[in-house]
Amino acid sequence: MAAGPTPSTAASFRPPLPPPPPCFDYRSASLADTRASVAASDPALAGLVESGALVRVPRRRFGAVPAWRPPDFAEPEDVWILGTSHLSAESADEVERVLRAVRPDNVVVELCRSRAGIMYASDDASGEPLLKSNMFSLGGTKFFGAVNRSINLGGQSALALRLLLAVFSSKISSGANRPFGEEFRAARRVSEDIGAQLVLGDRPIEITLERALKSLSWDEKTKLVISLFRGITSTTHMPDEKAAVSPYELYEKLSSSYPSLLQPLIHERDMFMAWSLKRSKAVNKSKTVVGVIGKGHMNGVVYALISDQGDLRFRDLVGRESSETWASSVVKGLVRDTVIGLALWALYELLQAAAVHIKL
Repeated sequence: MAAGPTPSTAASFRPPLPPPPPCFDYRSASLADTRASVAASDPALAGLVESGALVRVPRRRFGAVPAWRPPDFAEPEDVWILGTSHLSAESADEVERVLRAVRPDNVVVELCRSRAGIMYASDDASGEPLLKSNMFSLGGTKFFGAVNRSINLGGQSALALRLLLAVFSSKISSGANRPFGEEFRAARRVSEDIGAQLVLGDRPIEITLERALKSLSWDEKTKLVISLFRGITSTTHMPDEKAAVSPYELYEKLSSSYPSLLQPLIHERDMFMAWSLKRSKAVNKSKTVVGVIGKGHMNGVVYALISDQGDLRFRDLVGRESSETWASSVVKGLVRDTVIGLALWALYELLQAAAVHIKL
């Protein structure tokens, strides 16, 4: 499994591309190429193409490889993108169909290192933990290791926000009665079967949340935290599966109340995933790459793929290195991680207790 290089900070950011204009439609932009390819190779996928769930973007749509890339770097010949629902068994079936039909060299998933554990979680919805797995969960068995990574990349404020969002997201998706991320587990299983490399294609969630916090004023931050606490402690329950909210829908709801969140939560991640699909080292010299991403990201990712003319660079998508010395970083990190880690563990336990009370 491949992952992009890990930055030490998200201190600065220069968006290389604007978001898609209102007139852009990814289906219109890619339909002809996708239809022709599917008709020639696997007509059984035509339904996914016509519904807009599956698109193909050939290399000729990318533009020239930028001069800063090494001479031996070659972008993939074809990038296929499958839009999924994170709470749908049908999406998992579609992932398997597409991967077995296309047989790509690389499968890029909408996950980062901190969330890679979702691909290895149980598919069995029974016996789930109280806090259901979701896009904000602190994955893995070593809690303090996850805390340390979250603090190093996004800071303690971003980690606190992540914990709040994890509990809140778990609650609002509880009506789905389905395990989260079945399509990612299907992508892992099929990739192993066909010998494709798995690539973690999303920007580290710690950086995304840190960027989101920086985009808000202090007044907006206070209102957001209060809103999340109210949502967590509310006795209102989602009545059925149709009422469940996907991560993208949650981002959209937050962005409607806090418009400045659109850039870090959606647009910047679209650009990062486009970079992962066509320009990361993991896909160098690949013939075919398939991306498995949420449906809500399709428009932005396709736009970034075909609009970029060499502007998508890793350093511009995640931030640059901090100027802090190594010794200073170690000392500060030791004190900070000890104090903040214990405090956040207490916060996590408090939120779990609140969720237990709500469930009862």
